[in-house]
Amino acid sequence: MSASREKKTRQDLNSSGWADPKNAREAKQRKEEHRTNLLYGTIGVVFLVLAIVAVVWRTNIIPKTLTAATVNGEKYTAAEVNFYFENYYQNFLNRNYSVLSMIGLDTGSSLKDQTVSDTANSLLPAMGMPEAEEGQSWYDYMADRALEQLAGVQAMNDAAEADGFTWNDDLQSQLDETMDSLSTTASSYGYTEQQYLGLIYGSTMTRSIYEEQTRRSLLASAYLQNYEDGLSYTTDELEAAYEEDRTTYDLVDCAYVRVNGAAPDTDEDGNTIEVTDEMKTEAMATAKTTADAIYSAYESGTSLKDAAAEYESTATYSESDSYSYSSSVLADWLYDDARQAGDSAVLEDADYDAYYVVVFNSRYRHEYNTVDVRHILIQPEASELSEDDEGYEDDVAAKNAEAEQKAQDILAEWEAGDATEDSFAALANEYSEDPGSNTTGGLYEQVYQGQMVTEFNDWCFDPARKPGDTGIVYSESTGYHIMYFVGLDLPYWEVQVTNHLVDQAVDAFYDEKTADYTAEQSSWGMSFVG
Repeated sequence: MSASREKKTRQDLNSSGWADPKNAREAKQRKEEHRTNLLYGTIGVVFLVLAIVAVVWRTNIIPKTLTAATVNGEKYTAAEVNFYFENYYQNFLNRNYSVLSMIGLDTGSSLKDQTVSDTANSLLPAMGMPEAEEGQSWYDYMADRALEQLAGVQAMNDAAEADGFTWNDDLQSQLDETMDSLSTTASSYGYTEQQYLGLIYGSTMTRSIYEEQTRRSLLASAYLQNYEDGLSYTTDELEAAYEEDRTTYDLVDCAYVRVNGAAPDTDEDGNTIEVTDEMKTEAMATAKTTADAIYSAYESGTSLKDAAAEYESTATYSESDSYSYSSSVLADWLYDDARQAGDSAVLEDADYDAYYVVVFNSRYRHEYNTVDVRHILIQPEASELSEDDEGYEDDVAAKNAEAEQKAQDILAEWEAGDATEDSFAALANEYSEDPGSNTTGGLYEQVYQGQMVTEFNDWCFDPARKPGDTGIVYSESTGYHIMYFVGLDLPYWEVQVTNHLVDQAVDAFYDEKTADYTAEQSSWGMSFVG
């Protein structure tokens, strides 16, 4: 298993749990229950045997008990494997819904009849997933990922037991909440628990199987999180790690002009023409002449932007005070350790048929401090009118005013009480509509510039901001935020390096614990999965 695949499997450990019906694929069509009548002359004992088989088939005893996979001697039934298969598949669809057509995945057709295309394989790594094997079906791809997840869960459970990391009240509370959510969500849509589970996981799923595999997944995630929480690094260790890989963290302030050197592939009438080597050579030579002319004008005192404007049909000017490294001719030049403020050059990029005229200003890392902040989000109700309806704008304004008043009332409630960080956190858990923080007192730690919406960001990074400050900010995209400034945290570069080191350490830990865990498939049992 590749490192990226292992990391993705590790990250997916938390994906187990109930899913909303709107995100679940449609219920699988039930197998026909009526069978062809027995031929005349069949003896009674044969009829009896076939009748028993039919009953067993209809009750799903076979897939509920038949082994579909074995991990280090531990057997998993088709129903248990299906828990991981459906979770992985649904999460895959939810994460990548907007690109399904691009990767050629048709949710309305059998996954077994669809092959992972070359286009999909080229895109999967960028989507954070491993490539498929050549000629592999989407079903087999999903099944492999699900079995990797299953094996990872077992490995983490075994390691937790060996290390004395046991089930605790917090995990039990999470499990109880999940099971309660299953019940209430099923009921809200008019289903029994069994019907709801059947819609998502198929008719083989039972409450007990769902609960047990959820329990195992929660324990695996908690054990891995416990290891991660125990990691810490000194400032000297962070500085050393930074020096070893400065290009990962540094940014560059620069300006550059890209001169297109690609030969045209159409004629004046728009007809496609064959591009010869001679045409390519001539186009690049013309681009170099243009680049040299722009560079000469720049050296003579013309601004780079104005020099490029003389050749706007082929030259594109760009400037950035936060250019990040990504391997290229331009980036390699900018990130050369010998680079000094004011350096400039003309660069050839033969791989992309272009020349660059570039000016280097500075290279730096993020020294500013991140911040810790709490907030309570109040979102205006959505208007039931359409934008074209009369009174729509008034209705939206009224709902915004109602949300703003609620925010002001909550802030006033806090001010009239203890007016402490703890009391603010309690109100956040009670009122906030932000699912990412309304169980943790509205807390966000080590917030970096640009992470949050503009209004939230600007309030947090106001130079006058001090611990204990409160206020209300409004964002059209999110709603009203009641703010509480906790204080400054680590410099952002230290946060970046710490996160990188933590990722590496957790990946190595996961690799070590799962190294000997692979899932062996049983073809008959797997035929009942998916």
